[in-house]
Amino acid sequence: MSILRAVADEPATLAELVSRTGLPRATAHRLAVALEGHRLVRRTAEGAWAPGPALGELGREGADLADLAARHLVVLRDVSGESAQFYVRDGATRVCIAAAERTSGLRDTVPVGARLPMTAGSAAHALLAFTPADEVTRLLPSASFTARTLLEVRRRGWAHSVAEREPGVASLSAPVRDISGAVLGAVSISGPVERLGRRPGPEIIGAVLDAAAAISRAAR
Repeated sequence: MSILRAVADEPATLAELVSRTGLPRATAHRLAVALEGHRLVRRTAEGAWAPGPALGELGREGADLADLAARHLVVLRDVSGESAQFYVRDGATRVCIAAAERTSGLRDTVPVGARLPMTAGSAAHALLAFTPADEVTRLLPSASFTARTLLEVRRRGWAHSVAEREPGVASLSAPVRDISGAVLGAVSISGPVERLGRRPGPEIIGAVLDAAAAISRAAR
């Protein structure tokens, strides 16, 4: 169970977070503090952890979506061999609400609660490609990609970037949609360019698209 899910129904003390999530005490505290910094959780007057105001801003389904995505990210990580993340858009930033990291070797680590710009990285491409044009126009002048990049993402249904967010890191992402076709977020894998390559192969693309489809179905 994720931290967000653990506090969804009622506030939880640190001891209760540990009990509900099964995480070590230090890990549960670190993740809760990180989520608090991004307003995804808050502390009550009694010092317990509770859902934060950003969850409402991200959508009322935020906590459930994070939990759903997390289960499928584990599968994607194991299939692809790379760290996997799920992002939702929050204005000019994207927030990682679920992640499954490689357990060993060189990896790109994005902690849950991390807030990254919408101007770099394949997850930003996947989210912006289906955003109203006037919102995209405001971000493009400072972006590491162009309107043509987003057109290509809409055409093929997935996004790829190399060293946009961080030198030496590549990523591959796909949008996740609800039953009406609206984009809920983006599923992504990231890792060293040496492993992911500058031109991803069909197997790795298929793995990301399968994960996006699975999360989409689970969220309906």
